[in-house]
Amino acid sequence: MSLDIHPFPRPDWEPLPFDGCAGVEGRVIVRETDFFVAMLRFRNGGTIHEHPGPNDTIVCCLDGEGLTSVAGEVSPLHAGQQVRWPREIPHRLWTEGTTMLTLMIERLEAADNPL
Repeated sequence: MSLDIHPFPRPDWEPLPFDGCAGVEGRVIVRETDFFVAMLRFRNGGTIHEHPGPNDTIVCCLDGEGLTSVAGEVSPLHAGQQVRWPREIPHRLWTEGTTMLTLMIERLEAADNPL
């Protein structure tokens, strides 16, 4: 038996490259064919714009607090809480007056998903 050790795509903190995202840095932790795990670090006023995602996603708030919306319903998200974003439903994540660190777990529907 040999160990399967290989690099992952973004081990360093980098600003999210998507239009509408500001004040948020991401760091890929795991990337497999069927799931993706990343940490996101939000500055005060950081935002991931509202958009319908292609996959089911679970967001776990590890530290700090922020706000999330799913299908227009807004709720605070505090350290120790998680939210599920269903695929193809508009969602958003942001901070106001605070910072936040999250873990994002995405179930990839297709192996050729660009994330």
